[in-house]
Amino acid sequence: CHRRLYDLSGFVRLHPGGEQLLRRRAGTDVSAALDGPPHRHSENARRWLEQYYVGEIEPGDEQGCAAQNPAAAAQLCAWYWDGLWVPQHYNHCLLPQDLVDWQKPLLWQVGYLGEKYDEWVHQPVDRPIRLFHSDFLEFLSKTAWYVVFMVWTPVVLYLSWVSYTSLAQGNTRLFSSFTTEYSIPIHKYYFPFIFLLGMILWSLLEYLIHRFVFHMKPPASNYYLITLHFLLHGQHHKSPFDSSRLVFPPVPASLVIGFFYGVLRLLLPEVLGLSVFVGGLCGYVIYDMMHYYLHYGSPKKGTYLYGLKAYHVKHHFEHQKSGFGISTRFWDYPFRTLIPEETFKKED
Repeated sequence: CHRRLYDLSGFVRLHPGGEQLLRRRAGTDVSAALDGPPHRHSENARRWLEQYYVGEIEPGDEQGCAAQNPAAAAQLCAWYWDGLWVPQHYNHCLLPQDLVDWQKPLLWQVGYLGEKYDEWVHQPVDRPIRLFHSDFLEFLSKTAWYVVFMVWTPVVLYLSWVSYTSLAQGNTRLFSSFTTEYSIPIHKYYFPFIFLLGMILWSLLEYLIHRFVFHMKPPASNYYLITLHFLLHGQHHKSPFDSSRLVFPPVPASLVIGFFYGVLRLLLPEVLGLSVFVGGLCGYVIYDMMHYYLHYGSPKKGTYLYGLKAYHVKHHFEHQKSGFGISTRFWDYPFRTLIPEETFKKED
């Protein structure tokens, strides 16, 4: 048996290059394609592929290959039966011995990894994660994508109406706490622009949180900071396609959202702060929906979302220290964290 066989049926819809690209190459040798162009696959991508390895076959003699060495076929987690290779738990059985016990909650284990944590957490796997022993806490830590939309969209609509009608009363003035003579009236017609300002501020906040909080490198000797990092974001990098952990659960999200609302109330007049806040909240909802789509959607090649999906997957699999923009790449430009474009030498 000389050729390695992979079953990508569980990954085909998630492929950053598109589902059709993988289907066109089904049953073919993709060794050269892994080196590009158009994309040179990273070490993590090649390691990811090994999760779907089911065995080795010799071209033109698939049945003979399994028949000659049935014991080897069993060890390779696949059997040749009735013209088909049937994988047996193929996505986990060939993985090397991990540093954690996946049969137990991971949150209380990762802190003991120490210096090995940073490398381990940035080697993604295709398997669900359990964080807590408690079923209740585990339930609160997971959510379906549509829950975010259902919970926060009515809040955005209601607070938008409250902000607009409050501004329409004509009592809101900027700098009124410092001076009455030079204070600036805020009319209801300004609401769309204030709302847009809130969305822009959210996009900046999204970048800053992702870069400086989610991608902090906890000290190897600090069990608690490693555990906190894994809870906040490390879990997502370890299992980037765990569909129940791609959006922020409403219960912890409400605490963070409440904090930022309080900050705006302190810095701005009540109605003005609320108007900025609701724009930012809308930006957050769009961000969470886009983040889920970038992992599970199949955007059409050449579209903005297609490029954004490829960009975000590169962040997960190869460029963890850059590419922090999710809903937009804009802030990666001024902060110089843009993922570089790949170049390939032309053959003579």
